[in-house]
Amino acid sequence: MSISRRDVVTGLGGFAATLALRPLTSDAGPPPGSAPQGAFPRKADFMIEQGYTYLNAAYTHPIPRVSVEAARRAAESRGTLRPTPSPSGRGNANTAPNPRALFAELINAKPTEIAYVSSTSEGENLVVRALGLDHRRDGNVVTDGLHFEGAIMHLLELRKRGLDVRVVPPTKDFRVEIRDLERAIDRNTRLVEVSSAAMYNGFQHDLKAVCDLAHSRGAYVYADVVHTAGAEPFDVKASGVDFAACSSFKWLMGDFGLGFLYVREDVLPKIERPVVGYYQAPNLDAHYPPNIPVGEYTPIEYSYGAPTAASMFEMGTLTGSSMTNLALLASSITYVKSLGVADIQAHRLPMIRRLQQEVPRLGFIAVTPQDATGGNVSFARKGLADSDVPRRLTAARVNVRLGKDWMRLSPSVYNDMADVERFLEALS
Repeated sequence: MSISRRDVVTGLGGFAATLALRPLTSDAGPPPGSAPQGAFPRKADFMIEQGYTYLNAAYTHPIPRVSVEAARRAAESRGTLRPTPSPSGRGNANTAPNPRALFAELINAKPTEIAYVSSTSEGENLVVRALGLDHRRDGNVVTDGLHFEGAIMHLLELRKRGLDVRVVPPTKDFRVEIRDLERAIDRNTRLVEVSSAAMYNGFQHDLKAVCDLAHSRGAYVYADVVHTAGAEPFDVKASGVDFAACSSFKWLMGDFGLGFLYVREDVLPKIERPVVGYYQAPNLDAHYPPNIPVGEYTPIEYSYGAPTAASMFEMGTLTGSSMTNLALLASSITYVKSLGVADIQAHRLPMIRRLQQEVPRLGFIAVTPQDATGGNVSFARKGLADSDVPRRLTAARVNVRLGKDWMRLSPSVYNDMADVERFLEALS
């Protein structure tokens, strides 16, 4: 199997990932639920082709079979004339599980503090806009070199327009120290942006300490939680973050195009409305003929009501998402909750510890802190993309995330120690 350098850098190739995740044939094994609830590994619950080892959940998590089926039923329902439930709050009442409420419960938030967004990046962009940082130049933003590269790119574009953006570099042991953040954050800092678990190496900030520091100097805190939500227990209230965002196609086991933005309730009245859309105004009256009012003509009258995350940040029909995607996501979060996030973490950690022990012996530098408890474990080697490692892994049908000079593994509920040993054998 051939593989291009671009494929390597984006995760051992879209082709390899497609092969690993394509549907199984009818002899794929027992249906989901055949194993006792909570038993691991959950291999039969996912459509990973036999003979493949998928250790790349943090890149794109496979979708549970039960969620694929939920999406299929939703798509079929959408094609009929039966009334379609409307989670937006308009139209028919929604009796199905609500992804907004399920996610809120998962992170200890209120449903009114959760808005649908299309991606983590959209959530971050909306937060910056809500704070006026896309046009105001009277403050600064602090981030760090292990924050999500797409968010840093956004901030560096704003720096070109005059925004004071301060990027704290990681240390030689691949961490970001709170003392370095303390030197960068001052009384003019408007926003501190960090990742709860770094995409590159899984480094985890002490979010409570970051928030206490930022709040003491009058700044808000935004956290990218895409590598935390669903991967390990996370409590937004205990962390103290003001904003958090994540897509759903990683540890929430959903699909592309739908994610969540959390906005702390008491912050909502203090920020600007970053976008305006029809679904934000529950009380809207259009003056169509023949009901044209006498006097000064106003085509519509509307009011927003009490601010919620949805009424401030969502626009369009379910943020452009589909009923199919909502049904899938409701099912996948229910699946995650049924297994238990703490149990998912406990199942994964021995595999990560084994990798931390063995991979450095094969000529790699361990870049994930030993005390990290998230889903990612990474290793570095100069010139990795041009070495024989991509060829070996492809030949062994093992899928991991490969960058130019680094490699990330992220086992999940369908993996076991045999998958780890297969990866190690392919490298050695």
